[in-house]
Parts: sequence; C-alpha cells; structure tokens
Amino acid sequence: MKYTAFTKYHEELGARMVEFAGFYMPIQYEGVVAEHKTVRNGVGVFDVSHMGEVWVKGPKALDFVQWVTSNDASKLTDGKVQYSCLPNGKGGIVDDLLVYRFDDETYLLVINAANIEKDWNWFVKQGEKFGLTPGKELYNASDEISQLAVQGPLALKAMQKLTDEPVEDMTYYTFKKLTFAGVEGVIFSTTGYTGSGGCEIYMSNDDAPKIWKAVFEAGNEFGIKPIGLGARDTLRLESGFCLYGNDIDDTTSPIEAGLGWITKFTEDKDFIDKDYLLKQKEEGVSRRLRGFEMIDRGIPRQHYEICDAEGNVIGEVTSGTMSPMLNTGIGMGYVKTGFTKFDTEIFIKVRKKLLKAKIVKLPFYKG
Repeated sequence: MKYTAFTKYHEELGARMVEFAGFYMPIQYEGVVAEHKTVRNGVGVFDVSHMGEVWVKGPKALDFVQWVTSNDASKLTDGKVQYSCLPNGKGGIVDDLLVYRFDDETYLLVINAANIEKDWNWFVKQGEKFGLTPGKELYNASDEISQLAVQGPLALKAMQKLTDEPVEDMTYYTFKKLTFAGVEGVIFSTTGYTGSGGCEIYMSNDDAPKIWKAVFEAGNEFGIKPIGLGARDTLRLESGFCLYGNDIDDTTSPIEAGLGWITKFTEDKDFIDKDYLLKQKEEGVSRRLRGFEMIDRGIPRQHYEICDAEGNVIGEVTSGTMSPMLNTGIGMGYVKTGFTKFDTEIFIKVRKKLLKAKIVKLPFYKG
C-alpha cells in the first residue's frame, strides 16, 4: 500500500483511513454530509496525491495526444486544460483524464489512481507508433508529485493570499506555473471534480508539508476544513460527473456515456476508435447513461436494477446516493434508449420493491 506526503496529517486530524486504489487515504473526517456542505458553501481541501501524472514531450507530443485521446487537443493553447478520455480500441474507455498544455512540445496527462499502471502500459504501447521512448519523451511522474484539491466558492479567495500572481479571476480549466507559499514551480490549476469551483495544486513531494500548512493557515479565516474521499464522491455525483469504474469503464463507449462533447470528429484528427464511435454517433446506441432523481423515498446504489412500470429490467444503476444538498435520492445508470427522455418515469429495484424515479438533466445540483 502506498502513502502520500500528507498521510501523517490525516491521521493527526483523526481521519477514518481506508485502502483506495492501492493508497492509504482518508474517507472522512467529521462526516460525509458535513464535509460535502463545507465544500458547497465555503472551502475544503482534498488530498488527491494518488492521481497519476504522465509527461509527454518532444516534436511528436501533440500527434501522440491527438491519437490516444478523444478530444481535440490541437485547440489547446499554453496554459489551458482539457477534459478527455482514452478510447481502448474495442469501443470502450481505458480512462478519463485531464490534458494540460505547457507548450507545443510539452503536455501533462493527469489520470486516475486505480489506472496508473494500465494507462502507462497503454501509453508506452501507443507511443511506439510515434517513436516516443519511455523515460524520455514519455515520463511517468506519478510517484514524484503530490496534489491538493482546494475546492469551494471561497477557495481561490483563500489561495490568493499565498501567491503574488493573480489567481482569483482565473478562467475555469486554465493553469499557471507560479511561486506558491514560497515554493517555486507549483502548478496552480482551476480544475476540480466537485462542481463548486476552486483549484488543484501540484507540487513535489518534498514541498508538500510546507504547502499543506500554508494552505490551512491561509484558509483559516474562511473556515477551511480537510475533506475525505466520501464527500468527493457525493460532490461529483451531485454535479453529474462520471466516475471511472462506476459510470465509465472498458465496456462503455463515450457516446453511450454522454461524452460526445469530448469526442471530436474533425477531419485533421485521427484517433483510436474514431470510425467505430462515429458510426455510433450517426446510427445511435441501444443504451445511454442518464441521471435520475427518486420520487419515492429511497437511496439508489450501484448495480441496483432499473425497471419499467411492469418490472422489466431496462438498465442498471452505476452510481447513487442521498444528495446532501437536495435531500433526495439521486443516481446515474445506463438505460435502454426508449427510456432516456427527460421526465420519463422509471423504477429502481430496492430490496425487491420498485421505487419510482424520473430521468433528469444533469447536473442534479445547480447551486
């Protein structure tokens, strides 16, 4: 099991620690609902050092990124970030990721913790086509980088105290390399997976303790608190964001998953599964990932059956919870295309009971 540079702080703060994707991580501190509301209303800090980081460099960097990702990375300019996915050559998804452009020959790919080894092997295999050498043009820096996600409507205001560079007015999905809390070369990115704004901060492992302390001191007047992975999951679901391993995986296509907006079919971009996914887009698919809200009282959970009024199975729940902000059961799942229109009545099978729900537009929470 791997430990992050912040593990001792989690333990000192009394976090409930669990094994997650091979890492020893905090699942919660004071409780998921309280932590969830801290992020929605103020500012909270997540240790996301378990995420993976892979550098792609050299004259073939963009060609490689264009080939392995579904989105159009040629639209990126220096300092911009793009959400994308990695088609797997069989119609499914290797992983979803963030693509950072530093310059026309330098890109950073940020990948999911559970997929670091799988993604790296995939990059190495695909990199052969472009003459990219592992350890040189392709470099796995995952074990060298620590990361904090400082999220919430007050996050940028609090973090502005730690840098002379203006960050409060930074556009969503942009980044800067700056001096932060006295540490040079920190990557400060206005990204995050909560839907409440904020930033993600990348640093070397050696600088992590200094930055952790500075972040909490700067955020003290704003009621800053540490947040665990439990609230990270409820926040991303409330915001309608997919979680790899639940809502998307090697068996789900980006078109089925509603990720057509990050799947760009432009003439000058060739990418893995392009023809297959274009055919799906033009001819349609037999199922779609949809959000739903419970009408009857109940909490949907992963793998619960989704049924029609007669009890026929029409899909399966991929993610579900009780929304802390809406105080109602919400979830996502794949349903047959005849049941995908918004406001369509569906039923979730909970302990042999059919509980009424309806298809809704994402995100669930729009605050």
